[in-house]
Order: sequence, then C-alpha cells, then structure tokens
Amino acid sequence: MLEILQETDFDQVYAILEQSFPEDERRPYDEQKALLRRADYRIYGVRDGRSGRVRAFVSVYRFEDFTYIEHFAVCEQDRNRGLGASVLQSLFKLLPARVCLEADPPETEIAARRIAFYRRNGLYPNPYPYMQPPISAGKRAIPLVVLTSGSVADEAEFCNIRRTLYRRVYRYDGD
Repeated sequence: MLEILQETDFDQVYAILEQSFPEDERRPYDEQKALLRRADYRIYGVRDGRSGRVRAFVSVYRFEDFTYIEHFAVCEQDRNRGLGASVLQSLFKLLPARVCLEADPPETEIAARRIAFYRRNGLYPNPYPYMQPPISAGKRAIPLVVLTSGSVADEAEFCNIRRTLYRRVYRYDGD
C-alpha cells in the first residue's frame, strides 16, 4: 500500500500539497522538488489501484534519532475514509524510530480536529513552545505544536528535535 514515490509522481504530490497547505507552510515548486536529491528525504504515497493516481502522500526526513514528517496530506476526494490513519500506521511500521511532525495549535475547530486525529493515531502534542522558521525566502515564521509518536518528549529530547529541524530542514541557526 505505502510505497516510495518517484520524481515522476512529483506533480501529483505538489498539487495535493498546494490544495492542503497554506502558502507559508510549503516551498515553491522548484525548491520542493529539489529536496528529492537529498539522501535523508523521501516521499511515500498511496496510489489508486486502477488509475495509479496518488491519493495520499507523506514526505519525511530520516535523521539519526527520529523521523520528521514535513508534509502529510490526503487528496480532497479521498478524505474522511480512513486513508490518513492507514497511511500513518503503515509509516510507523516502516520507520521504527520516533516520528515527529508539526501541526497548527488547536485554536480553530479544524486544527483541534487535526490534533485529535493525530492523538488517535499515536502522536502526542508536546507542551514546549515552538516556532517554525520560514520554510523558504519570503515566507513567515509560524507558531506550531510538535507532536511525537509513542509519548511526549522530555525537554532535552524536544530541544534536540527542534535544533535538528532548525538546522537540517529550515537551515536556521537560531534556537
């Protein structure tokens, strides 16, 4: 079901990305596509069995101590059918290291529903403050919540996660 997607699938992935994430939470097309050349970056996806269309994807960075989900989205027409939960569970089996991701704070109904979905699927919101640096030139920094699989991270582990994301994903030296 979950497979590593190829560069030939990128246009479909980027179309889902554009429909699922606000502009400040995604890179321009060329910058996003360039990530495919990184050894620590992969995009996994689920295809429609008949058409081969990408129905859902999850882009990840595999680091030494954890895996970071940068983007996770299901095509609009395939949402609310259990596909997202299935993708996460498959990913957790495939990647045994701790998994983390960023999400909007539960300040709106949709953000609260998203956090509840992640909690049902084994991800725990961490209580530590976190600001996502700008993902690309001209983008804004965004206050987010970091969720981790298995349990809440202790403060030292959270600081390591934040430092790794800042330096290796966002190319940001602040802390």
